Amino acid sequence: MENAPAKAQGRAPLPGGAFDDAAAGAGPTVMMAMSGGVDSSVAALLLSEAGYGVTGATMKLFGADVVAPDCDSSCCSADDVEDARAVCRRLGVPHYTFNFGELFGEAVIDRFCGAYLGGTTPNPCIDCNRFLKFDALQRRRRELGLGFVATGHYARRAWDARTGRWRLLRARDAAKDQSYVLYHLTQDALAHMLFPLGELTKPEVRELARAHGFATAEKPESQDICFVPDGDYAAFIGRRCGCGAAFEPGEIVNRAGTVLGEHKGLIHYTVGQRKGIGVAAPEPLYVFAKDAAANRLVVGTAAEVQVREVTARDVNLIAVERIEAPRAVTAKTHYRQRSVAATVEQTGDDELRVVFDEPQRAAAPGQAAVLYDGDVVVGGGTIC
Repeated sequence: MENAPAKAQGRAPLPGGAFDDAAAGAGPTVMMAMSGGVDSSVAALLLSEAGYGVTGATMKLFGADVVAPDCDSSCCSADDVEDARAVCRRLGVPHYTFNFGELFGEAVIDRFCGAYLGGTTPNPCIDCNRFLKFDALQRRRRELGLGFVATGHYARRAWDARTGRWRLLRARDAAKDQSYVLYHLTQDALAHMLFPLGELTKPEVRELARAHGFATAEKPESQDICFVPDGDYAAFIGRRCGCGAAFEPGEIVNRAGTVLGEHKGLIHYTVGQRKGIGVAAPEPLYVFAKDAAANRLVVGTAAEVQVREVTARDVNLIAVERIEAPRAVTAKTHYRQRSVAATVEQTGDDELRVVFDEPQRAAAPGQAAVLYDGDVVVGGGTIC
């Protein structure tokens, strides 16, 4: 583990009034991951103004073989690449486009399809961050001899001298915080990461973009999974993988096993879903589980789908190397959820048991359970 890096010298401070304290270790060069949106555009601006040697990098992830040419995809289009290139021209910094289409197909799209076909509910944005932005880009950074990778995520990082570890923290703007999708970051990745927007709000970011004449200033937010811009996951998976057992109709049952109706294929449902189940009942029903082996959709009332604990695997811990004893935390089991009080126990080298203080609606297997101590991300794993 490296020592706490020295303070940057000769550069303007990043937002928050302090230098990013990583800059002196590997040099002031940074690969800025640029999607063509307003966030990464302003992040590049801030780094450039702070005196970093910025190189813009846009990932080409898929083309017409994945999303039809006339489909209004939310990112990765030729227009997005040109928007990123235009910002770099305006800043006077180089820009590169990297073709990561094959890796994206394997590490993100195929994992997404496989998870849905297997009855779980994946989060492809976590996989994209993990395998593309914080793995492939870090490898490319090292090949080019640059010091850091920076992204437009709303998150922060800090060196903890007490533990000798890098910490990942929530963004100052709670409404935009994206730390949930970054829980997989390793110590090595964090040592070579910059998050220039961690101290800013979205309105402040847009205002900076307007003030500098960026065409991306009013660009809308990406709302859907980039390779399924119409939101029809089942149709996308059917086109890519064919229509297998997950598309076959089957029984809808309650938790006692009583048949209530027929579902239209398990792939069309997710745990916790309320609308669109298609069964009339005295009170609203929610999806409790998807039994892929029996092709059954298990449902229950709001009270019946409450759970007290989840198990998570594929674990990554950031704040500590290992959880040695049961620890009080707050936890999120999906991106938009408010953190809730819980206790976490490490039950194996790659397994966590999370027990909630109060029962929670059943969490979808395949989603992430992310643990916090205040603003600090303790770590997380995939709910199984």
